[in-house]
Amino acid sequence: MKKAIATSALGLVALGAHAQSSVTLYGIVDTGIGYQSSQTSLGSTTGGHSVVKMINGVWAGSRFGLKGSEDLGGGTKTIFQLEEGFNSANGAQSVPGLAFNRQAYVGVTNSSYGTLTAGRQYTSYYTLLSPYSPTTWLTGAYGAHPGDIDSLDTLYRANNSVVYTSPNMYGLTVSGSYSIGGVPGSFNAGSTWSAAAQYLNGPVGIAAGFQRINNSTPGGGAWGPDSTTSNAGAQTAVSGVNNGYQTAQAQQRVAVTGGYAFTKQWDVSFSYSNVQYIPGTNSKFHDQATFNTGGAVLHFKPITTLDLAAGYSYTRATESNGISSAASYQQFNLSQFYSLSKRTGLYALEAYTRANGQTLGTKGAGNIINATAVIGDGQNGAPSSSRSMFAAGVGIITKF
Repeated sequence: MKKAIATSALGLVALGAHAQSSVTLYGIVDTGIGYQSSQTSLGSTTGGHSVVKMINGVWAGSRFGLKGSEDLGGGTKTIFQLEEGFNSANGAQSVPGLAFNRQAYVGVTNSSYGTLTAGRQYTSYYTLLSPYSPTTWLTGAYGAHPGDIDSLDTLYRANNSVVYTSPNMYGLTVSGSYSIGGVPGSFNAGSTWSAAAQYLNGPVGIAAGFQRINNSTPGGGAWGPDSTTSNAGAQTAVSGVNNGYQTAQAQQRVAVTGGYAFTKQWDVSFSYSNVQYIPGTNSKFHDQATFNTGGAVLHFKPITTLDLAAGYSYTRATESNGISSAASYQQFNLSQFYSLSKRTGLYALEAYTRANGQTLGTKGAGNIINATAVIGDGQNGAPSSSRSMFAAGVGIITKF
């Protein structure tokens, strides 16, 4: 249960607090055991071995945070959120060097005019598309489309962001975000911007969005530290799927997600995305690489304490950069979640990916290798050394 804490009890915000202010301390701890059939280093196609390891933050990322609001009158409130992710297996920060790596923003909200926030936060693309992403019931670690190629999981958070989200207008919500790179001499370099719309009508929901992420390094190459969508100066979500294209000048995504609830027990969601890696003069590849992904998830709730889901996705790259047999990835997922209480649950996850075709290795153009399997985004840094990978995990999660 989330605990509301009176601001007068918090010395750091006690001074100047108003009677209609509130601060909430909340968190999640998620830990389990996982098995992976083959693990090797990123970019390698040899030396893979099976592994059993402790996993954390799989069903929902382990975190703690503070969020609050102050009533300014006239229906307007000031809001803020500070959220830190951590590794529950060893106590380390999720992202070294970032005190509030998940979110850190402040803003204002009004039920008639919408919400405007500034800081480190999710893009409009993710926020409005995510309710129907595969991660809702399959998790990001096991169920995100291979490597989270389309940014439908939480790996992509943007620094220096200004985000506006409209109120719900007859079922329609629109949102736009812009992240300032702050690179001298260029307003565009390092920036991230996105726009999205979501429509809800009873059991039906659909969302569409666009997102562009610009490298702050002129002409591409190593992902620059001023790039707004990055963690500690490194490009996020590099995996065996996009490893050969990580020196891009820009990444661009267009996606559509949606869902339909047949009954209180059955619902289905779907997603389609088109992802483009655009080269610059310093990139290690010379042709634009495009990945198309389609997927669906069927969710079943036979009793109030049990959730079951099954998912499938297919990702295919274009033939470019000397590749004549384009890479493709088929992923199959199952998930089971049992609620012990409103705050605590047990989960089990199973996933299998089969890769085919060819892709670029770490060195880029001219270094063509066989595509290797990647499951979700929990194994991005430790992909399979072969075309197949199986992974399974069990864990416990509790919220406060």
